[in-house]
Amino acid sequence: MELYNLKHPSQVVSFSEAVKLGLGKDRGLFFPKSIPVLDNIDELLALPFVARSQRILGAWLADEIGQDKVNELVNAAFTFDVPLVKADGKRACLELFHGPTLAFKDFGARFMAQCVNLLAGDEKLTILTATSGDTGAAVADAFFGLESVQVVVMYPKGKISELQEKMFTTLGKNIHTVAVASDFDACQTLVKQAFDDSDVRDGLHLNSANSINISRLLAQICYYFEAVAQMKQTSNAEIVLSVPSGNFGNLTAGLFAKAMGLPIKRFIAATNSNDTVPRYLAAGDWAPNTTVATMSNAMDVSEPSNWPRVEAICEALNWPLSSITGVALNEAQTTAALKELYQLGYQSEPHAAIAAQALSDELKSGETGIFLGTAHPAKFKDVVDVQLQIDLPLPQELEAVVNKPILSAELSVDFTKLKEHLFNILK
Repeated sequence: MELYNLKHPSQVVSFSEAVKLGLGKDRGLFFPKSIPVLDNIDELLALPFVARSQRILGAWLADEIGQDKVNELVNAAFTFDVPLVKADGKRACLELFHGPTLAFKDFGARFMAQCVNLLAGDEKLTILTATSGDTGAAVADAFFGLESVQVVVMYPKGKISELQEKMFTTLGKNIHTVAVASDFDACQTLVKQAFDDSDVRDGLHLNSANSINISRLLAQICYYFEAVAQMKQTSNAEIVLSVPSGNFGNLTAGLFAKAMGLPIKRFIAATNSNDTVPRYLAAGDWAPNTTVATMSNAMDVSEPSNWPRVEAICEALNWPLSSITGVALNEAQTTAALKELYQLGYQSEPHAAIAAQALSDELKSGETGIFLGTAHPAKFKDVVDVQLQIDLPLPQELEAVVNKPILSAELSVDFTKLKEHLFNILK
């Protein structure tokens, strides 16, 4: 597998190099030189999830690391269920929160950890990543205890739910966490500055576990095939996927799945009040606003890093950007969507509720819709309890951390201070 830097196409790397580098020159994203197209899609959809995922990822990686190794990586990473649960006659939720940290990020983070463990050899690595909520927990869990990898997770102080925070800030050992006095975009900027600083990048052997890392995106392709496989068992209608969108890695993976031959009619990019992409799709003007805090905090992103990949896929396949529908919901609309699902008998959380409402707004005759459930409702217990007037019980994974102390350092938005902190804790 060969990938090139979208900013500097002359920089071409292997999958192994892309996983270890994370970003290319000038923070450029790596993008595949070719996208494999799968034959016999119906036969593929009839396979169990893990066996099918081995075939999907083998189409990308077998030429470089071998199919047997791909099979091992998938077996080790995908160890939990991916149910498709009906919400009403037209909509179903693909529940991606049955992994160890109760969020869809478990798919990408666990597969990436397996890849890094395979490819790093004796090299010591530092994973530096920013999170708007669920990435931190998934990455921390996936890499916890690996002797060759140190992990530093940065997050916006006070702008993720307390239970999200507890899942990755209470571990210790090789997991280091930093609460930044700003928003996610500022955290993401600090990460990019670290990769631009040769002292930090080379001295600490930096890598990133954000959705900018190609290994995470490839893993996420697999659950789109599972969504369609399960829906095809009960419906022959054309399928529309609604994706709750923050940094747009999830939508990127879905587009890769469609490019590989998966029969998805179209995608809806569902956002909250941080609506850079819906406005861009409507008017053609890329004009990020200041990020605002919402109850769907994992989508509080105004400058999504993965958007260049979305455009690159559409250009490569000659798909117009207008084939993606952008929908943004404000806080009042999010509350109404959450309550509507609950009244239908489906208990959800703000991110999935936004995607579900976007489906209701945009589904046409002859279509059926799937919205992605990206996190367990209990990860947003503070919001869900208030909005639905319930007392949501905590699953075991959250109960285990609720009383543990937070171990985070606290920093301002100051790269010099971050650099000093990184060398203090990692050298």
